[in-house]
Amino acid sequence: MDEHEPYCDTPTDPGNAAGPAADAAPDEEFAECVLCREPTEYPASVKGAPLCPVCEWREAEKWACSG
Repeated sequence: MDEHEPYCDTPTDPGNAAGPAADAAPDEEFAECVLCREPTEYPASVKGAPLCPVCEWREAEKWACSG
């Protein structure tokens, strides 16, 4: 595998990518991350403790390696 090849296929147009924000109204604000206070991909009306993509990744790494 060439080091410049993408690991996985991703959509080239982010406007077509469906994700948590796809359900949000266009004018609705995004929720703050409960760990770092950065904006998340989730609408402000989401229930629970939303995390930003960076904190989600770090939490996943922590739990995956906790043997």
